[in-house]
Amino acid sequence: MSEGLEAQIKDFVSRLEHLIRRGEQVRDALAADSLNPSAIVATRAWQEECGVAINQLSGGSKAHWLARSFSEAFLMRSANGNASEGAAPQEIVQRLLDVLAQGVAALSREDGGPVIIASENVPPSRFEFVHNAELRQVLEQAYSENGLAMEQGEYALAMRTSCGILEAIVTDALEHKGLNELAAAGAPAGKIGEWSFDERLTVAENTRLIRGGCARLPAVARAYRDHSGNGDDSAISERDARLTGQVLKVVMRDLNPGR
Repeated sequence: MSEGLEAQIKDFVSRLEHLIRRGEQVRDALAADSLNPSAIVATRAWQEECGVAINQLSGGSKAHWLARSFSEAFLMRSANGNASEGAAPQEIVQRLLDVLAQGVAALSREDGGPVIIASENVPPSRFEFVHNAELRQVLEQAYSENGLAMEQGEYALAMRTSCGILEAIVTDALEHKGLNELAAAGAPAGKIGEWSFDERLTVAENTRLIRGGCARLPAVARAYRDHSGNGDDSAISERDARLTGQVLKVVMRDLNPGR
């Protein structure tokens, strides 16, 4: 096994283990109150991230055993063994946890196989839509760190990380659009790097690069640069961090419609 593939497998094992920890929290929240809106939203977000990871590990093939296991986790079996729609949310979460555990077990075998990843190339990043290729790996790492910060209750760090990612992907989209087109849409003068975070979001909306998802961005997030490094984290709540993370995901979908 090459060093590149070994590093890739190690990275995916870490990623799956992180998803398992989050999934256990989601499962416990559903067990406490399966109708809690926050628990339902968290469950859907977690399932979406599981789907992305499984798709990458399966090489995009729905016929792969791991992809099939993922799909079957959402089905309810009848008495005769046939599949039908409608398994309970908490049961689905547990089934997905089992699928993730199978993935970890397969990747962790000492003989390196069966290797799930189809090739030695780095799997598709959720930031493939970013035009600056050098940024993609940095953003991927930051996104993972953001999830860990949320998991550990470091809400100020999580919010600032989400804002940093948001600013980076919006700036990348604006730069690709070009200053001439931006100016025609009423963008401020000067280089994009000189614009404020809020100005970049506004211009991106005015040029229809993104839609109106940023309207939900908390005021403390829009001023996140003012909170960076000054130790004033008390004003940043869990709600602020979660809302900012949700806005980030919306903008990511806007910039990557095929995601």
